[in-house]
Amino acid sequence: MEHQDQRTRAQPWPVRVYYHHTDAGGVVYHGTYLDFFEAARIELLHALGFDLAVMAETRHAMFIVYRIRVDYHKPARLNDQLSVTADIGRVGRARVIFGQRVLRGGEVLVSAAVEAACVDPRTLRPVPLPDELRESLEALA
Repeated sequence: MEHQDQRTRAQPWPVRVYYHHTDAGGVVYHGTYLDFFEAARIELLHALGFDLAVMAETRHAMFIVYRIRVDYHKPARLNDQLSVTADIGRVGRARVIFGQRVLRGGEVLVSAAVEAACVDPRTLRPVPLPDELRESLEALA
């Protein structure tokens, strides 16, 4: 597994709203925000030096989302420039709670608490977070 020993925070992930992100009313479809959140979490882990594919193959550990609480405050529309954040809320033995937001400028459009469990990709049974990953995430919590 690649890992950089650094304490960093991923920059917000920039997103432009394209036509395929919207519904018939020209508003971002509610499920699309989940895709935005996923990308921001992956970018956070990459900024910490972790490649999820490598982690699954070499450490037999991957994340699955098992709970999401989403609050939709205001809609995003076609061509909006957004930024998506991913922060660490809590790190457990085999799970991580991410706090996430979609912003347009300084305005919060969507906020979420995303709970992910670390599982063995072969069995889908919970496994402890790899030590290096746990340490990096705890440093951000």
